Amino acid sequence: MATILPEPPPAGPRTRMSGNPSPEGYERAIVLSGGVRTLYGVLMTDQEPVAGFAVAVVREDGRWRCSAMDSSVLAGLDTAITELRGLRSTGAVFGMCNVDDEFFVLIRPVPGGVDLLLSDAAAALDYDIAADVLDLLRIDPPDEDDDEVWPEGNLAILSDIGLPEGELLVIIEEVDLYPDEQLEMIAQRCGFGEQFAGLMEKLDQ
Repeated sequence: MATILPEPPPAGPRTRMSGNPSPEGYERAIVLSGGVRTLYGVLMTDQEPVAGFAVAVVREDGRWRCSAMDSSVLAGLDTAITELRGLRSTGAVFGMCNVDDEFFVLIRPVPGGVDLLLSDAAAALDYDIAADVLDLLRIDPPDEDDDEVWPEGNLAILSDIGLPEGELLVIIEEVDLYPDEQLEMIAQRCGFGEQFAGLMEKLDQ
């Protein structure tokens, strides 16, 4: 798959482009998006890195553990799913991806498939991992001239561990927050805010 994504933003104030349950059984193979896209009038190449971070969250025997995932998972959904499936646990296992400070993706392997939540469907126009999410959900990407922000996927993805879908939607609709701030709110609401914050401190060093 060609990873066609923008370069990290320059130093200084951060800027953003933007501010239903998923179908059961994801047996269909992931069709990778690929192709060459442009963003801000710049031609993207498949050698450019993906900015952001990805965190694997595991709950085992009532205890939470957060660990950094390889940055390559931000380039495509299949890589992230494969890495998360390798974290075998009797408890909850899911991934939290902040992609380029523009949107986030929640990925949770389940028996027979994977639950997904994309915070901004319009991101599929410019980011491969977002396009992969919509493809796996069998949802067409939005029109290029649509400037609204809305999520796609399973809003109840974390409801069994303390975050009802209504509250997750409220967090997503806080478009003035950056994805890392939204993910921090999710972590706090689910009960692993301290572990998440500790990992973020290590990543910032």
